[in-house]
Amino acid sequence: MKLAAQIRWSLLSLALVLAVPAVAQQQSGKTAKKEPKPEKPDSLKDTTLAKFYESEDPMEVTLTFNIKRVKGDKGDDAPYRDATFSFTPAGASAPVNMPIKVKTHGIWRLKNCDFPPLRLNFSGKESKGTVFARVDKPKLTSYCRNDDGYEQYVLQELQAYRIYQRVSPYSHAARAVHVTYIDSVSGKPVATRYGFFQEDPDKFAERFRGKITKQTGAGPADLDPYQSTVFGLFQYLIGNTDFSIAALHNVELLTRGFGDEVIPVARDFDFAGIVNTRYATPNDKLGIRRVRDRIYRGYCFPDSNFTKAIALFNAKKDAIYALYHDKIGQLLKPDIVKETTDYIDDFYKTINNPRDAKRQLSEACFGRK
Repeated sequence: MKLAAQIRWSLLSLALVLAVPAVAQQQSGKTAKKEPKPEKPDSLKDTTLAKFYESEDPMEVTLTFNIKRVKGDKGDDAPYRDATFSFTPAGASAPVNMPIKVKTHGIWRLKNCDFPPLRLNFSGKESKGTVFARVDKPKLTSYCRNDDGYEQYVLQELQAYRIYQRVSPYSHAARAVHVTYIDSVSGKPVATRYGFFQEDPDKFAERFRGKITKQTGAGPADLDPYQSTVFGLFQYLIGNTDFSIAALHNVELLTRGFGDEVIPVARDFDFAGIVNTRYATPNDKLGIRRVRDRIYRGYCFPDSNFTKAIALFNAKKDAIYALYHDKIGQLLKPDIVKETTDYIDDFYKTINNPRDAKRQLSEACFGRK
């Protein structure tokens, strides 16, 4: 009896052992179905420009929110407020009403303008499947005061962004919008003015598989020499002195790779000479009387970088002038177009005169010993 029992136990154990792989295989199959798909490696992630910025044509939109409440928000810690963003997709007969969030941002314009600059938040699920997918949290440069002159300033600043895009891939995308602002309390429109979206900094950095560095104090040794020279020459073209690389004032630092490639990125140009707002004044320490007076404020690098950068700006000359005759350029008053292209003429005269270029650029840069 003992032997028979041992034989039966051995056969049962063998059957159980043989059954384990089949059971495990079934369980493994069930688990595999539940496992999420692996994420794409960084090299395969979508880093293209958001669809909204693929066109430069102005878009008609409506923004509805509690204007009085948002105007009362001040400081960097201003909360996001509920808003409705309306637009009509291409080919559609009816508008899309999309819930979003808005908040104030900025320093000078927030304190001094009748209407505050805004940051919009499109990160909700409602934007998926629209041209605003992946736009995320752009700045909206809106009108400062509700009159035609200030609207021209906004368009002129947009033109500065578009010039930057022609000479550097490391520039924020921007697109014009014709915005009707409606107060949600009264239901009445407050204004209809041109403005423009500026690409969200994090989305901008994603396009280059990089990140925006928050650390201040960057000097020439930290920066890509050629791209930094292009940055400085662009600021000189538009007559902008309201920036500081070291202090990260109106500048972002894009870090790529393992931190060995740092590129300064310019933004916010309402104090630039090419915009020429009535409220803009230069820093007293710079020794210039008007924002239209150019002074080079870029760092010093070997002269070969200036030679290469000047060649780039000459190659892009026709594309820059063409901006003042396309759909956006035609929104500017003819006298402003003439005044602006004359201002650009002076830039090209300087960079193509070797003596003037040396004296006003390579010998005037910051950090020359």
